[in-house]
Amino acid sequence: MRVLVSCANGSGTSLMMMRSVEKALKAEGINITMIHHCAISEGKSTAKNYDVVFTPMNFIHMFDQAKDKGVTIIGVKNVMSPKEITERAREAGLLDS
Repeated sequence: MRVLVSCANGSGTSLMMMRSVEKALKAEGINITMIHHCAISEGKSTAKNYDVVFTPMNFIHMFDQAKDKGVTIIGVKNVMSPKEITERAREAGLLDS
C-alpha cells in the first residue's frame, strides 16, 4: 500500500502522524510499500499517486480531486494516536472489521 501523510507545513505534524500511521497499519498486517509525509501544497498535487492519504480533519476537503480518482482520504483528529488511525482506517474500509 502506498501511503501519503500530509499536513499544513509538512514537517512536525505530518512526521509524527506518519510514525503513528506506520505503527497502526503494521499492527494490522498492512504491507506499506511506500510512505511519504509532506505539506498540503505538495500533497494535493501528488495524492493521486497513492492508495491512501492521512491528513488532519480540517484538511480533508483539500483532497477532493484525489478522492474522485479513487484515493482513500482519511481525516484524523489526534495525529499521534495509532488507535484513532486504526479506527478511521477501519471506518474507511481500509481494514477488515
